[in-house]
Amino acid sequence: MYACICHGVHDYEVRDCIRAGAHTEDEIGEVCGAGTGCGNCRQRLADMIESHFADEAVPAA
Repeated sequence: MYACICHGVHDYEVRDCIRAGAHTEDEIGEVCGAGTGCGNCRQRLADMIESHFADEAVPAA
């Protein structure tokens, strides 16, 4: 699935950016271009960042 249609960036590419250390939409944009076009995906990127770090904060059972 595309995370950013303007630049054809898939969701897995955004997740890779986040795992590599991107903590903001701007940092993701610097790496893969997502969020640097029309801006409609920026909330999706923010949600993906939030979800990633929320999952990291949950201790494994």
